[in-house]
Amino acid sequence: MTRDIFRFTFRPEVTKSDVEASLALAFIAVEGLYGESQTRLEAGHAIGNPFSACVIDGTTCVGHDLAKVFIAFLRQELGEDSFKVERLPPRQSEPRASTSCAL
Repeated sequence: MTRDIFRFTFRPEVTKSDVEASLALAFIAVEGLYGESQTRLEAGHAIGNPFSACVIDGTTCVGHDLAKVFIAFLRQELGEDSFKVERLPPRQSEPRASTSCAL
């Protein structure tokens, strides 16, 4: 299965602080699974400044799980229609994660 980069875009009424709060909760949950060190090393992410989107690197198991947990929190806290997520293929020059992840 291919692991990709996930780009989240939000409706105009969603604030950056709303997204940051959901992402912080997702990080806490993923740290419970993988530990703080592994999460820091493997859960690449960025929030645009000025705020327009959030990107999570799903090329590692940790990042992929972070994206899944983030989606769950966004749906619960902000609603199903508050965001869209799309897969962006990783750049060809980037190495791909060699570990397999449980889905």
